[in-house]
Amino acid sequence: MNPIAALIIRSFVAVPVTLITWLICYFPLDFTFFGSTLFAILGGVLTHVILASFQSVSYIKKHQLTRKEYRYIKKNLKEAKLKIKRLNKSIFKIRDIYSVKQRIDINRITKKIHKMTSKEPRRFYKAEEFYFSHLDSLVELTEKYSFLSSQPKQNREMGQSLIETRRTLNELSKVIEEDLYRVISDDIETLNFEIDVAKHTIQKKKDMKFPEENRWLK
Repeated sequence: MNPIAALIIRSFVAVPVTLITWLICYFPLDFTFFGSTLFAILGGVLTHVILASFQSVSYIKKHQLTRKEYRYIKKNLKEAKLKIKRLNKSIFKIRDIYSVKQRIDINRITKKIHKMTSKEPRRFYKAEEFYFSHLDSLVELTEKYSFLSSQPKQNREMGQSLIETRRTLNELSKVIEEDLYRVISDDIETLNFEIDVAKHTIQKKKDMKFPEENRWLK
């Protein structure tokens, strides 16, 4: 579940619980104002914590993960998010017009992979190469490229390094395209299966509607 949506749900439940607890403590139980407020806050916090725990357990079960797996994936996704921020910062510092499309593609694909694996954590296992190798390479190369291309004076050696880095980034952009394809491979297989089933159903209905005509065509 989206963290913001989960927080809204918890707050939507915790606030009324807090208010009701205060009213019960202050009026029927005749607690002091301070005591009623203290119990009301504790009731709201406890409700918030219980709901957060329930949401976490439900989320883990939904995605068929253990707590250990979820912590491991969550940790790596958090680290990857910082790397992607560094990557995008470097990308948008580059003023080289020759690599505009390449940089846009890299930005789009990296964000897409991270978004999909954050939404469905089990996909992380299909993107381990991206997170543990390809993303690091992209960050290092774009930061070096950004630094070199920003220099006011460039000699022949620097120019050659920029060309080589641009070529390597182009190859890496193709590699992360394959990473993205790997992440969505199950969806593609499912879609192809559903297409085959739909075609079979359509053909079956045609056969039932025009049995004689189809028999002669065969």
